[in-house]
Amino acid sequence: MVNDCASANYMFMYEDADEVVLWMNTVGPYHNRQETYSYFSLPFCKGPKQHIAHYHETLGEALQGVELDFSGLDISFKSDQSKVSYCTKTLSEETYQAFVYAVKNHYWYQMYIDDLPIWGIVGEIAEEGEGYFIWTHKKFDIGYNGKQLVDVNLTSDVKVKLQPKIELSFTYEVKFHESNIPFSKRFDKYLDPNFFQHRIHWFSIFNSFMMVIFLVGLVSMILMRTLRKDYARYSKEDDMDDMEKDLGDEYGWKQVHGDVFRPASHPMLFSALIGTGYHIAVVSLSCIIFSMIGELYTERGSLLSTGIFMYAATSPVNGYFGGSLYAKMGGKVWIKQMLLSASLLPALVCGTAFFINFIAIYYHASRAIPFGTMVAVTCICLFVILPLTLVGTVLGRNLAGQPNYPCRVNAVPRPIPEKKWFMEPSVIIVLGGVLPFGSIFIEMYFIFTSFWAYKIYYVYGFMLLVFLILTVVTVCVTIVCAYFLLNAEDYRWQWTSFLAAASTSCYVYLYSFYYFFFKTNSVDPYVDNDEEKKLKVLVVLYRNVHVCQPEQDNAEYGL
Repeated sequence: MVNDCASANYMFMYEDADEVVLWMNTVGPYHNRQETYSYFSLPFCKGPKQHIAHYHETLGEALQGVELDFSGLDISFKSDQSKVSYCTKTLSEETYQAFVYAVKNHYWYQMYIDDLPIWGIVGEIAEEGEGYFIWTHKKFDIGYNGKQLVDVNLTSDVKVKLQPKIELSFTYEVKFHESNIPFSKRFDKYLDPNFFQHRIHWFSIFNSFMMVIFLVGLVSMILMRTLRKDYARYSKEDDMDDMEKDLGDEYGWKQVHGDVFRPASHPMLFSALIGTGYHIAVVSLSCIIFSMIGELYTERGSLLSTGIFMYAATSPVNGYFGGSLYAKMGGKVWIKQMLLSASLLPALVCGTAFFINFIAIYYHASRAIPFGTMVAVTCICLFVILPLTLVGTVLGRNLAGQPNYPCRVNAVPRPIPEKKWFMEPSVIIVLGGVLPFGSIFIEMYFIFTSFWAYKIYYVYGFMLLVFLILTVVTVCVTIVCAYFLLNAEDYRWQWTSFLAAASTSCYVYLYSFYYFFFKTNSVDPYVDNDEEKKLKVLVVLYRNVHVCQPEQDNAEYGL
């Protein structure tokens, strides 16, 4: 029966009286969605059913800390279960303090039935602040359409005051009902169109689109009008004799034509970053398109798994563009450059993730990555990404690695004249990321809200538009920055144009800190009574939607 029901659970098809598995996932504070622990890290008890082991179906599921434990509750398809006690627990001083801590920090837990997520709250604080209560009864209302489950609701009931030495009796009941919700639409109830498709979202897209038109017009003016005037002025040299040319007033971007194609400083690092940038752009675009087509948000860890697969599969892109650029700049130690390109981003990401993982292990958090998963990620880097990057590097060096510059590079670098402060590369780099960040600012708010709050991000059509807008704005900004720098007779345009666009990521990084400290309650959720009142309102709204106890909750919280 265990194997059959596990297979049925995976295939989403059930026959009458087949076992429906209730998986317990994580528990953690409401104010910090990323701080999660195993459900049974709290002194909850399991039901009497035989244990079923859960194996990670995808690599992304393991990396996201999904640790499903069998609840032990007996649930059979289309078989109602009246209220029954599945375990009792006498609270010791230690278990009492654990539950009190969870209630004080507003711990919520997550469960899964047939991959449908269910949320519930551990308990609540008395209105006077004197006493803590725990919910001991779970009522599951499960909707089915044919042989498939399409809807699950949880009602938490029977509030018991926590005290040392008290005996808690945990109970549950199950009600099945027929539903007309199609299986393909069963995740729609978890989406929030009023939030993600709000008018401000459309206004942000329109605003970013207008910014694109402005920048494209600006770049077109520079390339067509300004450069045409420069060409007209420079063409007068053909009518001058040698003496007039020597006395002529020469300035602008033409004066650095003999140095503009000079290799960038640190060419190995520069080419590795360029190749990695192409790689990330291809992976991002592919993941967005797959998310639009396949609705990856409905499967645990599928988006992360897709990202890892696409990054590994498209590794030749990194090697091709990085290797060809390094060859054009006259690089000789191409194997070292290839190794740097292949390991640059994986080393940074995996190094940071593994460092955080050790912290998670110390705190026994559910997001601690198992050792086997870390080995699997390392093997992907060594035996998939590295060989494919080598293939791309060889192709890039042989197909596009020959320099084809339109003019000769001077043997001696030209002195860089003094220029105004706002033409310095450091200033251009800082200002270059402002407009690209402005074009994605609103979308980053929605993404961070999905990351830190209990909202499923599903509007990947918006994300695709913003991605394309960001690409166009970044291209235009780098062209303008390069023109201003060359017009100031400074030929160090490679690093400047790259870092001017890359500074957008610094603004996103700083904004993530601002959002965490000022838009979430993760740091200090108990500042004043207004925050406590806000949480109670959120609890009521959540339970009104998902639990269907509006009148009782409104009366409890005095709303």
